[in-house]
This record gives sequence, structure tokens and C-alpha cells, in this order.
Amino acid sequence: MSIFEKLTDKELSYKIAYEVSLVGGKAYYVGGYVRDSYMDADSKDIDIEVYGVTPNTLRHILDKFGERLEHGKSFGVFGIKGYDIDISLPRKERNTGTKHTDFDVTVDPNMTVTEGAKRRDLTMNAMMYDILNDELVDPFNGKQDIELGIIRHVDSKTFVEDPLRVLRVAQFAARFPYMVVAPDTIELASGIDIGTLSKERIYTELEKAMLKSEKPSVFFNTLRQMNQLSTWFPEVESMIGVPQSFNYHKEGDVYTHTMLVLDTLATSYRDTAANPIGLMLSALFHDLGKIKATTTENGEVHSYKHEMYGVEIAFNALYRITEENDLINYVLNMVENHMRPHHLYNSESRIKKTNKMFDESVSPFDLVSLAYADTLSAKKDDDEEVVQADNEKLFLVSRYHTYNEYMSRPYVMGRDLVEHGLKPGKYFAEALDFAHKLRLAGVDKESALNQTIKLAKKLSKNMD
Repeated sequence: MSIFEKLTDKELSYKIAYEVSLVGGKAYYVGGYVRDSYMDADSKDIDIEVYGVTPNTLRHILDKFGERLEHGKSFGVFGIKGYDIDISLPRKERNTGTKHTDFDVTVDPNMTVTEGAKRRDLTMNAMMYDILNDELVDPFNGKQDIELGIIRHVDSKTFVEDPLRVLRVAQFAARFPYMVVAPDTIELASGIDIGTLSKERIYTELEKAMLKSEKPSVFFNTLRQMNQLSTWFPEVESMIGVPQSFNYHKEGDVYTHTMLVLDTLATSYRDTAANPIGLMLSALFHDLGKIKATTTENGEVHSYKHEMYGVEIAFNALYRITEENDLINYVLNMVENHMRPHHLYNSESRIKKTNKMFDESVSPFDLVSLAYADTLSAKKDDDEEVVQADNEKLFLVSRYHTYNEYMSRPYVMGRDLVEHGLKPGKYFAEALDFAHKLRLAGVDKESALNQTIKLAKKLSKNMD
């Protein structure tokens, strides 16, 4: 076993920097690793940029420390197997077209540190740290902007070359909600066409905003400030100004309510969800149907069956940003079912009905979380109504545990029917569906089996 396999990522970084120095080069920590260090935030991945050496020289150095990985020979980005370290060479990127892939990338070992930092998107991401000399290199005052709480672009000319930077600004604003985006950065981003980006790149930034921030609403509010909601999130923009019944929603329009639900989930329920990104997207899209369903009658606002209208609208919104069928199906199921917990609580429904709801839910636990956040976000400014929201949650959690207990009991399966002399056939599906309904109703297996056998025999005779 090589001694280098026992090194930590930081120890290996230092050794690489030392070897680089022996051939006249310099190695710096760059990007998010430096930024997060000054923000007292966790950063697992280390990014190093090496100046003053050729690609072949760097390859030779890295080969001393283990199996070298190379991420695209023209990009000059390397790694060492078993370590969370990216080692890159400074490179020039020249925009050659309108698409996000239209870039001519060339490695330039002779680039200065200031030139290298200038191609970064934001000042807080343009800081570098000299690994050997233990010194911050900060040509664009990123540390000062962090201290002032400002998200600011580095250079007006280079910033506009990659439209994804519009989304990155919004994503960072959500992850660091105590910071504000500089007005000139907002103005610059407002004029960039983000329609040329791929859905995969959009989804990546959206996922970071949804899963890494305590206030995902800031992501959408920042895009709104930039007039950049319409290209990728037109349905979200359409929620702005859609009224809600004041009896149930004192917080304002559908957009405002949706943003509150997002933030409630992010701070309390996202990290324990069965499907965190699915839950957050469900929150984002749960009330889209109100765009179509909302009417005003005699001064009263109604949105009857908005959950049903919302399924089609949510599908279009989802497919624009992802083709992951499991995720799409999860969100559509949550949108369709999100009102059922409220209705069943308000009607003090029987266990059989809540069991049926949970059984038809793609994720019962997440459905309870969404329902509570939905209710709480509409009532959190009224102490008495918060108590009502908590009571609804207690009801749903209790029924959720009841559902799980029912599902843990012995139940009728196809082999049980075979053991009682029945031959498998198409009628088995109907018989077992009947048995499942008895299971949800809490009927014990013996009684359910007797009833199911009777039905199966009747179905079998009808088929004959």
C-alpha cells in the first residue's frame, strides 16, 4: 500500500503544491472551497488551480500520488482516484455561438492569477488561496463582498458569456439569504438570454437551491427581480397575482403562499423526507391548478378541484426541466393528493378512508409533511390557527402510524388462494384487489381470506 493513500485531502493538496513549486509553478485553492472557508460553511470538495506548468508536467507530478484521473483532455482538469480533489490548469473560454456548449476552451499555463480569477462568475468565487504560503489572493475583493453581504459579478464582459450564471446568482442568493445581489448584477443578468441552456443545467442549479438552502423562495424571488422566471418557470410566474380566499389564506396570492410552503419544508421537513427533491418540487407545483381553477363569486374566491387541474400543468412544468419519470410521477401524485389530508381531517374521517389515501400516495410520510407545511404557511401569523394546523398534523401522523400498523399485519396473497385449491387466472387480480380493500379496512387475514375465496370462486365460475 502506498503511503500516499493514507493522506487526507488537505495533506495531498500540500504535497502537490510542493511538487509544483519545485518546477517553478504555483498551486492555489480556488472557488467554493475558499469561499466556504471564509463563510464558516462546510465544503467537502477541494478545487486546486495550478499556474506556471504545462499539462504534461502536471500529469507527471500527479502520477506520483496515485491513479490519475482526467476529465476531458482539452479542459485540463485532473483528479486522483480516492480523493475529493479537482486539480485544474487555468484556461481561456471563448464564446463561439448562442448555445451553452458553444465555447472554445484552451489551456493557458502562462495565464496570470488575476486573469484566471477574472473568468470566474462572482467575486466571492474568484478568491484564491496560496497553498504553500498560506496567503489569500483576492484581486476582485471577494472577501470584502462576503463581509458586506453582497453577491457581485466579477466582470461585465465575461459574466454574460455563460447564461447559466443567471441561475447561479439566484441559487447562491438562496443558499446565502443574508446576502443581497448587487443592483448592477441584477441589471446585467436581466439582459441575458437563458433560453439556450439545457434542461439538465437548469435542473442542477434548481436542485442546489431546493436542497442546500433554508430559503428556496429567494431563488425564485431573485429570478423574479431579474425578469427571468418566464423562460424556465412560466407556471411559477403565472401564480403571481392569483388571488386566494382570505378565509383560508391571509398571506396573499398563490405565489406568496407557495414560497412560504417551500421555506417551511426547507427548515423543518425536507431533510427527513423519503424524496427530498421530490417533496420540494411538489411544494413548488402543488397549487399550480389555481391558475386555471380560481374564480370569484359574490366577492368570494374559490379554486374548486385545483388539485386536478394542477396535474396537467405540473406535468408540463416538470417535463421542461427533467425527464426523470420516477420524479415526475412522484410529484404528480403529490399534486393530485395534496388536498386529501385537509379534507379527511376536517371531516373527521374514518380510518378506512385515511388508509386508502395513504395507500394511494407515492409517499405517505412526505404527503403528511406537505399537508402540514401547506396549512401552517397559511396560518402561521395567527396563534389560534397555528394550533389548528398542529392538530391537523397530529391527526395525520396518528393515522399514518395506524396505516403502517395495518400494513404490517398478515394479509391475503395469491399463494393463499392457490393453497385452497384455486387455479391462478385473470380473476386473481380482482380477488386480490378485494382482499387488499379488506386489509385497509382492518379485517383480519382469516376473515379476509374466507371472503376472498368466496369471491374468487364466484369470479372463476363466471369466467367458465
